[in-house]
Amino acid sequence: MVQMTALWTGVGFLLGAMPFSYWLGRLFLHTDIRAYGDGNPGAANAWRAGKWQVGLPALLLDYLKGAVPVSLAQGQAGVSGWALLPVALAPVLGHALSPFLRFKGGKAVAATFGIWTGLTLWEGPVALGLSLGFFHRFQVIDAWTVMMGMSGLFGYLLLRGMASYLLVIWAGNMLILVWKHRAELHQRPQLRPWVRHLLQRG
Repeated sequence: MVQMTALWTGVGFLLGAMPFSYWLGRLFLHTDIRAYGDGNPGAANAWRAGKWQVGLPALLLDYLKGAVPVSLAQGQAGVSGWALLPVALAPVLGHALSPFLRFKGGKAVAATFGIWTGLTLWEGPVALGLSLGFFHRFQVIDAWTVMMGMSGLFGYLLLRGMASYLLVIWAGNMLILVWKHRAELHQRPQLRPWVRHLLQRG
């Protein structure tokens, strides 16, 4: 089990570290997608630079590099329980600290969806997606939407009585996301105009 865990942790980190969005920008757009948006080498800026034609495959690849190693480790290699902790966090960490980009990787949101697919099939990604969508509707700072969305995922894991190792994976995942979004988190959450207007009327 230890050898399998180490193997799939390495595979997960290597896949996570592969900057597919950045490579697609170079290959098809002949540009550095970090020149767009927030300077992040992830799928969001690939979408800004090349619209859906580049953004969609970039998003899919960033998602799969989280989902594939975790799914294979659990389903094919028999890695389970606490042994999944490093395997699950490796793709997120690899994406965030890609050695291919001098350890300045992306924000790892798509990879996060991927690992929770590998861990829980549809449950984690749906809970996270719905939570992100809900909070995005009310406020505009993306970093805070991610934090609130992850908190919604945590609440779902607790309500479902998920195993404790999944809660620890969530905590590690959350720490990585906080670190990657730290610059934006210096701003306070900002309500959308329609919410402010509603509160003022009340």
